[in-house]
Amino acid sequence: MKDFVIIGAAQAGLSMAYFLQQKQKDFLIIDREEEIGASWLNRWSSLKLFTPTEFNHLPGMSFPALKGHYPDKYEVADYFKQYVERFKFPIQLHTLAERIEKKGNEFIIKTNQQIIRCKQVIIATGPFHIPYTPKFHTNLSDHIYQVHSNYYKTPNQLQKGATLVVGGGDSGFQILDEISKHTNEMTYFSGSTDIRTLPQEILGKTLWWWFTITGFLSFSKTSWIGKKINQSKQPIIGTDVQSIITRYNVETVGRTLNADSNTIITATEKLTDIKNIIWATGYKPNFEWIEDIVLTHDGYPKHHRGISTTKGLYFIGLPWLHTRGSATLGGVKKDAAYLAKAIL
Repeated sequence: MKDFVIIGAAQAGLSMAYFLQQKQKDFLIIDREEEIGASWLNRWSSLKLFTPTEFNHLPGMSFPALKGHYPDKYEVADYFKQYVERFKFPIQLHTLAERIEKKGNEFIIKTNQQIIRCKQVIIATGPFHIPYTPKFHTNLSDHIYQVHSNYYKTPNQLQKGATLVVGGGDSGFQILDEISKHTNEMTYFSGSTDIRTLPQEILGKTLWWWFTITGFLSFSKTSWIGKKINQSKQPIIGTDVQSIITRYNVETVGRTLNADSNTIITATEKLTDIKNIIWATGYKPNFEWIEDIVLTHDGYPKHHRGISTTKGLYFIGLPWLHTRGSATLGGVKKDAAYLAKAIL
C-alpha cells in the first residue's frame, strides 16, 4: 500500500511529488492522459503563458528559457517531461480515477486499469473539468460547426464563412484575435467589452514583477483585499482588446441569449450567417466521483489551504486555493510546500 497517491500529473501534482520525494515517501502519480504535458498540449496551438520564464519555476528545477520569455504550450509540456525525467517520479499514465472511497484508514481508488489502495490521496486534477456550453446550443443546426475552446486548435478546422466567438475571458479574446487575423470573413464577438486590460510590461518591468513586489499575488482569499480581488472581474492580460474589436471584420454583439436552427439571438441582433461557433464559455468543476466530501455552492471541495474535511484527503491546484497566485504555474509551489509541511 502506497503512502500517497497523487491524481494528476500537471504542475500541481508534480510540485507535490517533489516535496513527497524530498521526504522519501512512497507515492504514485496517476494521470488519465497518454503523455506528460497533455493538459497543455490539448489546448489551442498558439497558446502562450501570460507569465514570463522567471515566474514559471516548479520546485527544484528552473524553467529552461531566457528571462522575460513567454513560453508557449509546447515549451511548458517539454518542461514537465524534463522535470519528471530529472526526478524519476513514479507515474502511471492512461489511468483515469473513476471513484474514490474511504474505508477505515485507507482509500480505495477505482480506476479504468485497476483498484489502488493507499493511506492518503492528493487530488491535483486542476479546475478545468467539464467544458461548459449553454443548453440552447443543442437547438442549432448541424450545419453550424460548434467547438468548445477546450477542443479548438487552429482556424484551419473551421468552415468557410462567418464565425461567432462566445466568451469574454482571456481564451475568448485570444481566439477572437487569431481567427479574425486568419480570415477576411466576418467574426462576431459575444461577451462583455467593458473590461480592464493590462499590458505584459509596465515601465520596463513585467506585469508579474509588479504583482510580486506589490504583494498582489500573495493576499490570502480570506483577507479583505484578497476577497476584493477575488470578487472583481478578471482583467485581460497581454491582449490588446480594443485593437481586436475595432478590426474591419470584427463585430461585437453582446451576450448570446438563445438559438434556433440557423438563427442566433444576441443582445444586439439576430445572426443568420454563422457557420462556426467557438464556445469560450469556461468549465464546471466535477468532484462527484469522490465519496463523502463537502462541496461549496460553486461545486468546489470545502478545504483549508488544500486540507479537506475528510482526513487524509487533500487538494492542490484549485483556483484561489490560498491566493491569486495559486492559479499560476510558478505560484503552485508555495501551496505545495505548505500542504506538504502540513501533511508530513
